[in-house]
Amino acid sequence: MPLLSLDGLTVRYGEIEALHGLTLSVDAGEVVTLLGANGAGKSTTLRAISGLQKPAAGEVVFDGKSIAGLAPEAVVKLGIAHVPEGRRIFPGLSARENIMLGASNRGRIAKAALIAESDDMFDLFPDIRPFADALGWTLSGGQQQMVAVARGLMAKPRLLLLDEPSLGLAPVIVQNVFTIIAEIRRRGTTVLLVEQNARMALSVADRGYVLETGRLAVSGKPGELWSNDEVRAAYLGGRIDKDLARLP
Repeated sequence: MPLLSLDGLTVRYGEIEALHGLTLSVDAGEVVTLLGANGAGKSTTLRAISGLQKPAAGEVVFDGKSIAGLAPEAVVKLGIAHVPEGRRIFPGLSARENIMLGASNRGRIAKAALIAESDDMFDLFPDIRPFADALGWTLSGGQQQMVAVARGLMAKPRLLLLDEPSLGLAPVIVQNVFTIIAEIRRRGTTVLLVEQNARMALSVADRGYVLETGRLAVSGKPGELWSNDEVRAAYLGGRIDKDLARLP
């Protein structure tokens, strides 16, 4: 049984239907990526899973239980953490304080334990350790992104939803972010990744789904998607990458 499955998921914003009966699944231990142009419905999919957007129809099933329509705080307690597009860290709190807030779904935890867990996050994200006490507004975009992902991991999720983690970042920082995504998966957390950088997303993913105007256009393993000239030209963009073409 998949860890997460969507069956006929439909989401509307007023009269506008953003998702049209979307069906997909994510198995435990996978990195699965959602690809597609702006407006394809990628972020809406994550919002429907995390409870930020109520579905109009269809099912969202996590670990065998229907969660469609649950409040976001209930979804987090079940083991799903959502790192939204735009980072959304608190500018007046330090990097460490922002990270520790991610554990708020877990009830009362001793401050010493929270500090120890945040230190574990700085081990995973060593580039931001020197900025542990820096206020959020002073951090660079890449540093804020790492804080946002670390905050999500503090919830101890079984499934981490990542929305455009590379958006607006310099290429060297993008590489670091995707190295960390691969490490998160290695440590046992399942990841559903929304990303416009198809090359980088497919380099860490086990499978990919491509959305077009709220519908599933194509799906497959990274090598299958990238080696298909028509799929790449229509949905992924860019030239053939030899390393990606060798992917399974």
